[in-house]
Amino acid sequence: MVAALAWVMASLLAVAAEQPQAVAAPEPPAGLVLGSEPPAGCPFEPSKSVTACVFTGRHAQYTQADTWYPSWASDGNLYSPYTDGSVNGLVSNSAGKDAATGQATILGDDPLHLKVVDQAVYKSDPAPYASRYPCGSLVYNGVWYYGTYSLGGGQVVKKDDITYNWPWLGPFVGFRWSTDLGKTWTQTPCTPAQPLFGEHGLNGEPVKIGTPHFVDFGKNMQHSPDGKAYLVAHGASDGSNRRFGYNSWITGDEIYLLRVTPAIENMNDASKYEFYDGSGWTHDFSKIKPIAAWRDHMGCVTMTYNAPLKKFLMCVTDGVTTGAAMHTYILESDQLTGPWKMVTFMRKFGEQGYFANIPSKFISADGRTLWLSYSANFFAMPSNPPGSRYGMCLQEIKLQSKE
Repeated sequence: MVAALAWVMASLLAVAAEQPQAVAAPEPPAGLVLGSEPPAGCPFEPSKSVTACVFTGRHAQYTQADTWYPSWASDGNLYSPYTDGSVNGLVSNSAGKDAATGQATILGDDPLHLKVVDQAVYKSDPAPYASRYPCGSLVYNGVWYYGTYSLGGGQVVKKDDITYNWPWLGPFVGFRWSTDLGKTWTQTPCTPAQPLFGEHGLNGEPVKIGTPHFVDFGKNMQHSPDGKAYLVAHGASDGSNRRFGYNSWITGDEIYLLRVTPAIENMNDASKYEFYDGSGWTHDFSKIKPIAAWRDHMGCVTMTYNAPLKKFLMCVTDGVTTGAAMHTYILESDQLTGPWKMVTFMRKFGEQGYFANIPSKFISADGRTLWLSYSANFFAMPSNPPGSRYGMCLQEIKLQSKE
């Protein structure tokens, strides 16, 4: 997210060279439990089947860029977008007329010893917004669908005599696609001015489908219940009496669910999508209803199906002020549509952790050990837990239960 922050770039440019690709704790501690501390008024009751996340201390960090959402392809590799930083010396910057979003291939089966290769960037004009960022990314049957969203069309804010509007969420634009795993791309026919679902946020209006992410159903979507691709997105429907940046790249109120049969001819056709309306599915976008809501306590969302546990795990980041410490929590459900229960609420995770997701490739056979992927600390902040920094961070965690 840092390319949109002129007042943050100086600290990033001070990094003379990329950090080593991986840093692992050689002797993990017995386990760190980041206690579940949801604030008063939390609408999610505690989970009875998954009661805690224990951080083992094993961790790795890769690159100097953020926005990693890996998709597990049929060839066994992970393919992911990235932006705003450096991958093997190649820099992407998501702001301005030539906003460049990146993509890379992630090789390896051991999260402590991965290789990030085949980095490349693709330029897309964000106008009439200020910047353009990656979101939902899926590789299915050899086709890579890569979604982008717009940012910076809302309320203008001043800080340290600099005028910016970076936090404000614009619309989800659409999907470009590649049939050769990222070597070449076909641009989406949608534009920020005419996005897929017709939303806009030029004046800070609430956006519902701003940054959708594909539900991770495992290798080549093998656990999809019906062969369809599902997406979750954070947004808002009410703009009155709200906190700062209430509907931003990292803050929101509500989580929405939509689905589509993945095919090149479908992905940029709004009529091919179905939206969850609270009790079933509809093609009418105006009838969409959230699958989860918590006023001024939600934000960027991802979902993974944990096949061994037959559980859906949803990672949510509450971005608070959008530029300070952030909170991350994990919800679980037996169904895509909920009801959702709280596994853990981690205050100041990172301390500024964001874009959290659980790559299905690294879930153990019993479903109890997994790796949390996230980025952290685009501001200089304490690394909590250790291993949290600007880049692609991976932390091994173990799920506990009372059973």
